[in-house]
Amino acid sequence: MDDISASPPDRPEVYCNPIQSETFGVVQKPLSTWEKIYNIGAARKFVLLILLALIWQAYAFHLNNQLIFPTFIETMRALFSGIISGDLLLKAWTSVRVLLVGYALGIALATLLTVLAITSRVGTDLLETLTAMFNPLPAIALLPLALIWFGLGEGSLVFVLVHSVLWAVSLNTHSGFLSVSLTLRMVGRNCGLSGLSYVRQILIPAAFPSILSGLKIGWAFAWRTLIAAELVFGVSSGSGGLGWFIYLSKNLLDIPSVFAGLFMVILIGLFVENVIFVTVERYTVRRWGMQL
Repeated sequence: MDDISASPPDRPEVYCNPIQSETFGVVQKPLSTWEKIYNIGAARKFVLLILLALIWQAYAFHLNNQLIFPTFIETMRALFSGIISGDLLLKAWTSVRVLLVGYALGIALATLLTVLAITSRVGTDLLETLTAMFNPLPAIALLPLALIWFGLGEGSLVFVLVHSVLWAVSLNTHSGFLSVSLTLRMVGRNCGLSGLSYVRQILIPAAFPSILSGLKIGWAFAWRTLIAAELVFGVSSGSGGLGWFIYLSKNLLDIPSVFAGLFMVILIGLFVENVIFVTVERYTVRRWGMQL
């Protein structure tokens, strides 16, 4: 046997001569001004919007028929005219106000159903049954019933909005709760949490990416449903929303104003998606490290 007490063999010393940093070459190449601008997402989207506007203007100019497709300049002129007069802003606020009421009621009912589903088997069966029945049902199909039950006005609009929001938010929230890891569930139980405290402190933070996705989908469904519903019965007490503005402009053959109303719908949608939801996402799931 080898003598384990023997000292290890000597190793030769290694000497490295320092190398000047200039001989390394370019370690990090500075970005040009164009590359810095290109790396900004908002700048890229702005350029795309300009290109779309130019294509719109060129096609409308080539078509040369304001009753079919107005130019981008005419649409912007009608948009600014409606904003300055206050009429378009009033219509937009009417739509947003009704949307907020229906959206809030839909989220409240979705929260109630989801909490009931996650805390009991009967609640799970109830949520699965209701979503299977009503989620495939278009909200527009409920317009005749809404008119009979609630009459011509905001009550009918709120009814169809709740239907649009409720099932999308419920499904995404429930699937997010089910995807919470068993470890987190056990931590909550070991801390003595149960009922609403368990849902609030464990399930909601862990499932918030899915909940946020449901809120986005519910918002999109509600916004589209509201504009479509206003085109049918969106007038109440002599005033209506953006859908009613588009409908009246069509009857008057004021096609630039029709496009201006549609443009306002798009602008509100872009603001909600790229400002409100992005801000919520930045201060929640991204800060928590749940998304890049």
